[in-house]
Amino acid sequence: MSLAIICPGKNPEVWINEFKTLAPDLAIEVYPEITQPEKVAYAFLWQHPQGILSDFPNLKLISSMGAGVDHILRDNSIPASIPIVRIVDDKLTFSMTNYVVMAVLNYHRQIPRYQMNQTRKVWDMSRPELDVTVGVMGVGALGKDVMDKLNYMGFPVVGFGFSEKNGFEYPYFTKDRLDEFLKEVNVLVCLLPLTPDTENILNADLFSKCNPNTYLINVARGRHLVEDDLMAALENGQLSGAMLDVYREEPLPEDHPFWENWKITMTPHIASVTNPQAAAPQVIENIRRIRENRELLNVVNRSKGY
Repeated sequence: MSLAIICPGKNPEVWINEFKTLAPDLAIEVYPEITQPEKVAYAFLWQHPQGILSDFPNLKLISSMGAGVDHILRDNSIPASIPIVRIVDDKLTFSMTNYVVMAVLNYHRQIPRYQMNQTRKVWDMSRPELDVTVGVMGVGALGKDVMDKLNYMGFPVVGFGFSEKNGFEYPYFTKDRLDEFLKEVNVLVCLLPLTPDTENILNADLFSKCNPNTYLINVARGRHLVEDDLMAALENGQLSGAMLDVYREEPLPEDHPFWENWKITMTPHIASVTNPQAAAPQVIENIRRIRENRELLNVVNRSKGY
């Protein structure tokens, strides 16, 4: 039986090399050159064409190439009987936390404004620091680590999520208290998983309930954000700016208005990138486990979306 790697637009060579080192006898096929679909038992995916897994009648295991699984869960053709697993890597948390801390500090110390002033040759020493209270939407492993680091640095932090958190050490609001959460903060960090409940959550209604001049940091998924609503909120002053690492369409089209808006700082989905050397052993271990009918690592709860 074989492993199918399906990751359009990505170079799979580094993954192939890691898999071959760990499991030399494992047969590997790479989309779109999959010659024996009936032998595919394991699929390793990132942004796969919807419905393509139906071509593999003997599929037993689906693994995401990263921590996110929304790209898999939105494929309604996948039978509920096939387990889905994801990558869990401490380095992903380290990188994501560093990125968010950097984004908060950039806003706190007004770096985007000074960069704009540099292009205009303006010397303005006013308000070199802003008071910041950070609201983190999504307080799983990533969100909690972000809150710990920012709290250590002296920033007030507040959490938001869709489930109860008994004994959570920071102020925490559930979805029925979203309005209260928004009024507590002036920097909003989105780290939510993408689910039917969270898609388009960063919209005009939410922005209207934010404190004026709130700063947005989105490092979760592009489909959390209604992009036209962001542009309007920046225009009317409800939001003062945004730092974005994810977008509804990637790569971002050259004619997209985000490119020309100085209030938006952009990076090309690099806040936290899966390390094949750390992730490949997890994939191979799950292949061994499913062959031996043992409990899998990092199984996705489809009802929760992560």
